[in-house]
Amino acid sequence: MKTYQVDKNGFYGEFGGAYIPEILHQCVEDLQQNYLRIIESESFQKEYRALFRDYVGRPSPLYFAKRMSEKYGCRLYLKREDLNHTGAHKINNTIGQILIAQQMGKTRIIAETGAGQHGVATATVCALMNMECIVYMGKTDVERQHINVQKMEMLGATVVPVTSGNMTLKDATNEAIRDWCCHPSDTYYIIGSTVGPHPYPDMVARLQSIISEEIKTQLMEKEGRDYPDYLFACVGGGSNAAGTIYHYIDDERVKIVLAEAAGEGLESGRSAATIHLGKVGIIHGARTLVMQTPDGQIEEAYSVSAGLDYPGIGPVHANMAAQHRSTVMAIEDDEALAAAFELTRIEGIIPALESAHALAALSKVNFKPEDVVVLTVSGRGDKDMDTYIKYKNRVK
Repeated sequence: MKTYQVDKNGFYGEFGGAYIPEILHQCVEDLQQNYLRIIESESFQKEYRALFRDYVGRPSPLYFAKRMSEKYGCRLYLKREDLNHTGAHKINNTIGQILIAQQMGKTRIIAETGAGQHGVATATVCALMNMECIVYMGKTDVERQHINVQKMEMLGATVVPVTSGNMTLKDATNEAIRDWCCHPSDTYYIIGSTVGPHPYPDMVARLQSIISEEIKTQLMEKEGRDYPDYLFACVGGGSNAAGTIYHYIDDERVKIVLAEAAGEGLESGRSAATIHLGKVGIIHGARTLVMQTPDGQIEEAYSVSAGLDYPGIGPVHANMAAQHRSTVMAIEDDEALAAAFELTRIEGIIPALESAHALAALSKVNFKPEDVVVLTVSGRGDKDMDTYIKYKNRVK
């Protein structure tokens, strides 16, 4: 049977693998050899799911959005990852990875962050487990996501502003990898998305797969069947999208629609639409689609959303797009901002700017009234209020 999941060598079709400096070879190999054994163990699952229930507040609701359904002519459900502790899906992954780090005897945690949600989620679990935490964050993002920086510092993390490149997510990831190269023996790198060398893309997808596991159960309760006609999610590195589709990836009855950030437009030179604009290359240890110049230099990505301006894409999503398993929409800044206000006014839910890209994709699909559509609201909009207020004042 054809599968879109990872193969035993860490590849999704032609994408994936582990292209890493020699100094990290042992760290990554140790993780490759241990991650499945740990995740599938009874003791891990017991602790992981207890924390989901009692700490994160899972299961997150599957909310029937009545007025949005009427507007778009379908049966629209919102998977409310915004209601998790820390306000996004990121906590699903960090809780799992810190338990893995503990089992592997690591004492120091590093992470990269763009919008700050993964940084907050990492700082949160480090506080919970009493572990040292260093978060690398581009200086541009430190300035536009200052509330999340304050949260990380309150939680006891050291936030390191990165001043190379355009000072955003790519540059923060570069610095985190440099740190890992300098401290390979005691340090565990919690990557926040389905990017990086194998096994990270598969490990993060498995830890986020709780999203689609719950969707199956919740749809059965609400619709009498455990699959939707459409799944929608935003995609930057791709972790909330990977979690949303995980249990449906090989189910061809389910159409998968992903929304990436087109910034100021695909032809503007200020975009982060990697699946539309990228060429095959290597970034942060994986072979995937990369926004790059003709001579292979990585181009700077741009999006109004700090969580989506990454010049690469998770290899699972590169493969699905190449195989036409997913339909990928390029959503411009203003479309996402308008969609955020629409959900807020119609359903009383203020979404993260990342999630608003998925919401904006709804208008680009012609639904039938009986279509069951599930859209993951990956995070809440507290962190984006400054951007939202500026937009509101601009369009008055």
